[in-house]
Amino acid sequence: MEQRTLGREGLRVSALGLGCMGMSEFYTGRDDAESVATIHRALALGIDFLDTADVYGPYTNEQLVGRAIRDRRDDVVLATKFGNVRGADASWAGVNGRPEYVRQACDASLQRLGVDEIDLYYQHRVDPAVPIEETVGAMAELIGAGKVHYLGLSEAGPATIRRAHATHPISALQTEYSLWSRDPEDEILPLCRELGIGFVAYSPLGRGFLTGRFRTLDDLPADDYRRHSPRFQSDNFARNLDLVERIEDMARAKKVTPSQLALAWLLRQGDDIVPIPGTKRRKYLEENAAAATIELTADDLARIDEVAPHGAAAGERYAPGAMARVNL
Repeated sequence: MEQRTLGREGLRVSALGLGCMGMSEFYTGRDDAESVATIHRALALGIDFLDTADVYGPYTNEQLVGRAIRDRRDDVVLATKFGNVRGADASWAGVNGRPEYVRQACDASLQRLGVDEIDLYYQHRVDPAVPIEETVGAMAELIGAGKVHYLGLSEAGPATIRRAHATHPISALQTEYSLWSRDPEDEILPLCRELGIGFVAYSPLGRGFLTGRFRTLDDLPADDYRRHSPRFQSDNFARNLDLVERIEDMARAKKVTPSQLALAWLLRQGDDIVPIPGTKRRKYLEENAAAATIELTADDLARIDEVAPHGAAAGERYAPGAMARVNL
């Protein structure tokens, strides 16, 4: 597996990472044993970049990842996040970027993960009530304390990214990016390149829609959170299915799966981009990993731009409440 560099501080990770969120929440069918086996298989395939967050589970996904890497910590580049807060009943309790909370959250994550250091520590969502300089300043103190190596932001807006980076170098900006979420191409990705910040693309398969496995909303389990996602609703679902079918046609011509085509496209958008497709099953992990070997010609890339142009997806990425917390 190719290695890529995120940011100018020297963070090296595999070209594809593994998103671990769905192993503990939001998608049905939790199977901790298979999830641990998937993490171990990822490492065997050279995928060393694992992504989690304190809030996933809530507060249990870090424990799962920690168990999986306990005897192989040196083989892992470990990323986690703080800032989203949930109650004991799993309800959402807002965003917290206060310095004292940063320190508290980091210590709690270290304990749940069972590690002494976090390789990449993200602010999961920007807290509009706290100046970003204060939050990032507290994050930088964690580096000085030997608890964190590199800093990241997730779903931050351009002005916030600039101010944060001026406070302490940011190594990675994590934002949704895929063939049906190309908004980062407008401002975020160019800004990251201007500042020398790596880009980590989450939901690179459009929350599974780009895999081609969903034909109707009934294909989703009753407790799957995607049933409430705008892009999976009624007319939006039908319009987005048309987009997927065009991608499927291209994938068949290339003798690859739609997932592999979507990931190969992302990998070709720049060697500063690292997609982190999430899965809790080894068979899908292996399918995703094979995308790193797919060659796309200039004609292929031009054709993909034709069938999946900027703005092709119908519906917002999130429901209104969640959309209000992104790009701040």
